[in-house]
Amino acid sequence: MQPFVLPEFYLSYPARLNPHLDGARKHSKAWAYSMDMIDMPQHGTVIWDEHDLDSHDYALLCSYTHPDAAPRELDLVTDWYVWVFYFDDHFLELFKRTGDIEHARDYLDRIARFMPAEGAITETPENPVERGLTDLWNRTVPHRSAGWRRRFRESTRNLLDESLWELANMNEGRIANPIEYVAMRRKVGGAPWSANLIEHSLNAEVPDEIAANRPMEVLRDCFADAVHLRNDLFSYQREVEDEGELSNSVLVFEKFLGCTTQQAADAVNDLLTSRLHQFEHTALTEVPALFEEHGVDPAGRAETFAYVKGLQDWQSGGHEWHLRSSRYMNEGALDDHGGPELLGGPSGLGTSAARIFRSIANTAPQRARAFTHQPYEQLSPVTLPTLPLPFPLRLSPHLAAERKKITDWPRRIGVLSESVWDSARLRVADIPLASAGICPDAPPEQLSLTNDWLTWGTYADDYYAEVFAHDLPTARVATERLKLFMPTDGASPPSPVTALETGLADLWQRTTGPLTSAERESFRHTVEKMIDAWVWELANQAQNRIPDPIDYVEMRRQAFGSDLVTSISRLTNSSTVPPEIRRNRVIEALEDSAADYAWLINDLVSYRKEIEYEGGLHNAVLVVRSFLDVEQDQALQIVANLAEARLAEFQHAVDVGLPSMFADYSLDAEAQATLTDYADLLKNLMTGIANWHHESARYTDEELDRVRDAKAATGAPADPSDAAGSPDTSKALLHPGCTGTHPVPIGTKPSLHPSGPTGLGTRSLHIPAPANSATH
Repeated sequence: MQPFVLPEFYLSYPARLNPHLDGARKHSKAWAYSMDMIDMPQHGTVIWDEHDLDSHDYALLCSYTHPDAAPRELDLVTDWYVWVFYFDDHFLELFKRTGDIEHARDYLDRIARFMPAEGAITETPENPVERGLTDLWNRTVPHRSAGWRRRFRESTRNLLDESLWELANMNEGRIANPIEYVAMRRKVGGAPWSANLIEHSLNAEVPDEIAANRPMEVLRDCFADAVHLRNDLFSYQREVEDEGELSNSVLVFEKFLGCTTQQAADAVNDLLTSRLHQFEHTALTEVPALFEEHGVDPAGRAETFAYVKGLQDWQSGGHEWHLRSSRYMNEGALDDHGGPELLGGPSGLGTSAARIFRSIANTAPQRARAFTHQPYEQLSPVTLPTLPLPFPLRLSPHLAAERKKITDWPRRIGVLSESVWDSARLRVADIPLASAGICPDAPPEQLSLTNDWLTWGTYADDYYAEVFAHDLPTARVATERLKLFMPTDGASPPSPVTALETGLADLWQRTTGPLTSAERESFRHTVEKMIDAWVWELANQAQNRIPDPIDYVEMRRQAFGSDLVTSISRLTNSSTVPPEIRRNRVIEALEDSAADYAWLINDLVSYRKEIEYEGGLHNAVLVVRSFLDVEQDQALQIVANLAEARLAEFQHAVDVGLPSMFADYSLDAEAQATLTDYADLLKNLMTGIANWHHESARYTDEELDRVRDAKAATGAPADPSDAAGSPDTSKALLHPGCTGTHPVPIGTKPSLHPSGPTGLGTRSLHIPAPANSATH
């Protein structure tokens, strides 16, 4: 009996079948036999027999997912998929079923030797996985560009190496939280690897100059997430009930939300639909602009569009294969969902169009919720869940000194002369308290630098929300101008015309003076990601579009400035992460979970400020409300549970991940101390930010009302003495040579909408609180 009924999937693109299917079947079977994958015991266990290969039908998968591939390329791609699924089952039988993580690590280390970045393979293969990889690497990689080879090698390494993450979780009985799961599933699930093979099969490489830009990364990640979420739905019974696997999104949602398996499956399908909507949105609205920004030539544009079409083909074709393969839970699926048939039965444009129309109609309410939120919604009373400080609080002894000069630097750079902040608003925020908690051991000069960066970022958050709320073009100009004040080559920046420009110029000079050229470039990239994310928020605001949940999480890290704060914290501390392990999974888990905890706390506390007072859309509580279609209190609890889950993940990385990494890399006492100090630095970051949100009056109803009423009445600061000389900065940004004499026009808040039903709650999940255990 199936554990749940498969949901109605979103299918917006017809599946097509490659006419060379029969040839690929014959070729792939012969190839699998030649690699000893069929009927050949591995450590006493036969992984596959011929029936397994035939019933799984990987040639059908590749014929559906690569409908336009030529016969030779279809054969090659099919061989790759035979290899990757064989590896998955080989690793399962040899290591997952036994829990043998030590030998699994040695096994994966050997496989890496058959993927040289340059030159020939020199190692001798000893098992079918190594033999298959040797053959496929030599048949594929020499024909591709250096950029493609780099991307493909990285995605293949991730696909293999992160199997250890799954195995470690199985050994511990640990279920990942949703954010952690999505990030790791991209690596171990292999869909980015599949995207590389789409480029190869079509001979359509994405130009290297745009491959790493946000739109292309979002397309790849949406593709990957949709592939993996779909696979999780079909493979739940096999993985969870037969293999004892814990890495399945249905199980992750079931445990995190505390709901039934059917409700979890429906939620996963909603997330799958959201990712496909995000894919379509990005392809239509962001990719064309990317071409213009980077001057991509017609050939590069054509290859990129072919790649995007290839990603769509893979989604539709992969779904058709899952409906048919004996590898998955799909009993009755063809009867329920129809689809193009191989041997007779309804097929053709009419049936495909009918399925697509039904799919679009069924998912229209979910899409509509993202675009129909009423700005400045009058919220019902907000009761925040209780979240204690994550770690013992330590405050800098220089806090009192920083508070005494709280207005000095902001007044000097012009913050108090732009009609956004007055001195009362600055004092109420008490930003020195945040700095003192984040950097408790910093000397006075470094603490002041941290405090000024936090002041600048907090002011920018309010400035963008109030000045650029309805002026996206000016925001783009302002953001590009800000980048001019972070020179890395000794060039002189232009003369600043706003407080943001003046402040950034000052901070850049004070921060980067002692840095190397490489460090300066890295730090500039960190700041650029943050300010570009502010424009992303405004673009969504202009469309009145609540972001897709996964896109929101990944962009919120940047918009909140988590990376920037971490970078500044490292500057005030002698501890740095050794470069050779900076991208290790454990370090990424530490940094991302700490960053997410910080902004999730901010979203809880700032929920009323952002949604009711500013008319914003970028808050996790609203995103959860829209995505899960739940009421406010449930959404608040889910966000709090997610913050606690990210904190638990951080602690797991400290308690389990770091000691394991120390052993894996044979790190000496000094290196271990460096990494331990770095974890302590991140603890200070989380605790300092959480404490500031507990104690600062910035988000209280009294302060929000004061600021709103003052601006509504006068359009000027509440403290008139701060208004002298206010420049018209919006005009100055578009015309840098002019000097304005009028205050920046701040949009006043329209009348509040009456309270009442908002359209939410028609399909509510009943979430017990708390229900975010990371283990069974």
